[in-house]
Amino acid sequence: MKQTKMCTTCGKEKEQQYFPEIGKVCKSCYNKKQRIYRNENGNKATKKYEKTKRGFMMRLYRNMESRINGIQKLKFHLYANKHLLSREEFYGWAFSNNNFNVLFEKWELSNYNRKLTPSVDRIDSSKGYYLTNMEWVTHSENSRRGSISRHNKNFNKQI
Repeated sequence: MKQTKMCTTCGKEKEQQYFPEIGKVCKSCYNKKQRIYRNENGNKATKKYEKTKRGFMMRLYRNMESRINGIQKLKFHLYANKHLLSREEFYGWAFSNNNFNVLFEKWELSNYNRKLTPSVDRIDSSKGYYLTNMEWVTHSENSRRGSISRHNKNFNKQI
């Protein structure tokens, strides 16, 4: 027989797996409460954390993951069935990469100018996220490279 608990917020009895190890509020209610709190305060804590190296890296890896897994549907065709290195491997590569550290410092000094945000560019866009296929560039440079690539594809189709 599965153990259950009563959520003090929604009043529903749920299996133990739907609760954190400690606490009387189910994960669903807790997450809902957190979403409301973040919306009310403009997501200040998250935005502040994402401007730290660790927080920035967490967001960047999560975005890469969502491209590969199809959560970002508009661009999924560009990433479907592509390789994604492990989080630990990515963090190790990023934190030890001098280019990342220089770009991150310039981004901080610019007061977080979006154009100067460090960005991972896949050298060969037909391949996934392999250590040998990634380099650090600014967001602006990565966007420029993407538009050149799209322009060249369209130009080649016309010929």
